[in-house]
Amino acid sequence: MITHIVFFRLLDEAEGKTKAQNAAIIKEGLESLITKVPGLKSIQVGVNIHYAPATDYDIALTCRFDTWEDLNVYANHPEHLKVAAYIGKCKSSRAACDYEDE
Repeated sequence: MITHIVFFRLLDEAEGKTKAQNAAIIKEGLESLITKVPGLKSIQVGVNIHYAPATDYDIALTCRFDTWEDLNVYANHPEHLKVAAYIGKCKSSRAACDYEDE
């Protein structure tokens, strides 16, 4: 099993919306991929609580796949690329880790 974890830090404003509005749009967009991307076994999107330290990331994404090939399909899928393009307009930074479970 492959686990793909990504953290996003969002801009305070982007695309004419607040950070909170964009976080909600991104969460909805990412979660919708479960029915659109073959090989995506699970997806969980968490939005950081508003009273957390400002140094925290704003969104945490965890996806699970059976194979590295499935992760590659996800990464290049047109529906994922649409969501990623929106995130790209709203994020100030990103961190990721992909690993294989034992």
